[in-house]
Amino acid sequence: MFYLSVAVAAETDEGKSSMQTYIVWVKRPVQNLFFTKSHEDLESWYQTFLPDTIANSNELTKPRMVHTYRNVATGFAVKLTPEEVKAMEQKEGFVSAHPERILPLHTTHSPNFLGLQQGLGVWKGANYGEGVIIGVLDTGIGPDHPSFSDEGVPPPPAKWKGKCDFNGTVCNNKLIGARNFQSGKTTGGPPVDDEGHGTHTSSTAAGNFVEGANAFGMANGTAAGMAPYAHLAMYKICSEDGCTEGDIVAALDTAVEDGVDVLSLSLGGPSFPFYEDGIAVGAFGAIQKGIFVSCSAGNYGPSYESLSNEAPWILTVGASTIDRSIRATALLGDHEEFDGESLFQPKDFDSTLLPLVYPGANGNPSSALCSPGSLENLEGKIVVCEGGRGRVAKGEEVKRAGGAAMILVNQAIDGYSVLADAHVLPATHVSYQAGLNIKAFINSTSTPTATILFKGTVIGDPLAPKVASFSSRGPSITSPGILKPDIIGPGVSILAAWPVPVDNGTEGKATFNMISGTSMSCPHLSGIAALLKSSHPDWSPAAIKSAIMTTAEVENLAGSAIVDQTLFAADIFALGAGHVNPSKANDPGLIYDIQPEDYIPYLCGLNYTDEQIQVITQQTVNCSQVGAVPEAQLNYPTFSIKTGSSETRTQYYTRTVTNVGPANSTYNLALVVPPKVGMSVNPLVLTFTEVNQKITYHVEFNAHDDAGKDGVPFAEGYLRWVSDKHSVTTRIVATFSTQ
Repeated sequence: MFYLSVAVAAETDEGKSSMQTYIVWVKRPVQNLFFTKSHEDLESWYQTFLPDTIANSNELTKPRMVHTYRNVATGFAVKLTPEEVKAMEQKEGFVSAHPERILPLHTTHSPNFLGLQQGLGVWKGANYGEGVIIGVLDTGIGPDHPSFSDEGVPPPPAKWKGKCDFNGTVCNNKLIGARNFQSGKTTGGPPVDDEGHGTHTSSTAAGNFVEGANAFGMANGTAAGMAPYAHLAMYKICSEDGCTEGDIVAALDTAVEDGVDVLSLSLGGPSFPFYEDGIAVGAFGAIQKGIFVSCSAGNYGPSYESLSNEAPWILTVGASTIDRSIRATALLGDHEEFDGESLFQPKDFDSTLLPLVYPGANGNPSSALCSPGSLENLEGKIVVCEGGRGRVAKGEEVKRAGGAAMILVNQAIDGYSVLADAHVLPATHVSYQAGLNIKAFINSTSTPTATILFKGTVIGDPLAPKVASFSSRGPSITSPGILKPDIIGPGVSILAAWPVPVDNGTEGKATFNMISGTSMSCPHLSGIAALLKSSHPDWSPAAIKSAIMTTAEVENLAGSAIVDQTLFAADIFALGAGHVNPSKANDPGLIYDIQPEDYIPYLCGLNYTDEQIQVITQQTVNCSQVGAVPEAQLNYPTFSIKTGSSETRTQYYTRTVTNVGPANSTYNLALVVPPKVGMSVNPLVLTFTEVNQKITYHVEFNAHDDAGKDGVPFAEGYLRWVSDKHSVTTRIVATFSTQ
């Protein structure tokens, strides 16, 4: 799993000790006789911002300029000293500059679980995503994997302009593009996946059908991505050390020019204002061209306000479980059993009871965590290790110290969320409560013993989907008036393509691995968006997003509320709109549409300056003329309102819905009002007579005087429009001042 570590690296060569890469945003020059929209003119404009000492020297300039942007942003990435940046600030047209950040990847059975079946339903109706191009920004790809076979996949659309940096005929009708943007330029070298993450996410989004897929013999079946006949383009921007911001924007810039329809980014950093966030800026440029952008929410849960990728023009995706586990059960000497998970399921492990030890009993935190170098003399014992970072590494330390097996127990914050990892020795990962019971058993006897029973693949968890403990939570810091995350999807113990064998025993190229993270849930939604784009080519990115969100599920397979790692109902800042349902999303009835220009009054309402908004929109903006609107007035498929001593307790908003169902449709209102809030909606009935007809309704929120006084910081509800064929849900959160 990759954890948040936004870094800024400075050069260390002699004479360049203070030089580092900056992202520079500038105004787009006014078009005239001397300046057109050509790439050459933009390049010349960018050159005028470089320090005078190097501006006229090609020999020095080329190494300094890292990337120039022409589609999704107006600006460039360049190596400068702080003094040179200060001098640049005085130049006409300069807007802002910040040191390039290094952002982390978000990694720590699913088609059937989502109701996707060959020859039926949305897969059949969308032709398995045929004709849609998904651009994946990641660590590269293993192109020879059978998941990227083009069997059954037609040639790409004529609009495709992309390139393939692999040699020979490696690219095909499935993998139609492959570029390498690492090291500050399009290298031209092949974007080989040395880490595995990019191969996994690509096959999750659009992998072709592969029979007999498994890892360590587990989760055996036919593997397929969400859009098996969609086309893939890989833009390599990351290594296992992370992804540089300049490379990310450069890849977005190229992907838009190449002609992708969907962009998938399983990476991100902490909250920044949108005009300082390279992903947010690049994603806005993409949606201006009609390209859908799906991003991972981050793996920093279950803490609140832990999100990445908060912009409302991005689909922000949290992670949940599916109904499959790779069962490994801890059996104690007193016959108690505690179910856990492990991908590694050794067939030759003797289930004889062995001595059970907890190294943390000595009070040493490093020993409790089984940190590298902390253990010794554990020959033939089963070792209890506290969870946390580096789950597989803990097993490596146990094995180094002679341990026979490991029981990995959750820390309190992770509750009942357990993962199936490719451990290096017999192991199981169990819940926090199981860990308490196991440690209590160790303390109850002088000769504690245990073993692990490996039970293989088990299908049918009635509590699925559950929100993963690591999945980042809202509310959004940058824009709390927009509910985030938007949606949750499968991101726990996901089986997908891997460039190399994980078990040293797999023959051939059909190698798979099982990993977890919002990195895994993001490409599920990217592929589902491709299916919707294939079915509804005229839908905007906001329309696709609305369809996904208003049809989402908030109940599990048992018909109860979706739970989180505590096994209690997950709240709205974990779920967003709920869990994706592809079949319902393909036929939503009504949509909440947003055009790119609709975001400008919203951005003005965030109190951004005209220049800051221009960084995002690449057009001249005058907020005094456009006017500002509250965040909650954006025509978003959810409501997030805040009331308190400094805000008006009564708030009025509108929403406009577009009929994409039957021409003659009548929708009646069903309303669940958040506690401590009064609500009224007008009208109560929406009557449509045409397809694509729009109707605006009005909503009034009125917080009670005692809202928040009991210490409860927020309340949930929903507004639902119901016809005889469709149910269109807008989830609502009201946040209170608890002062």
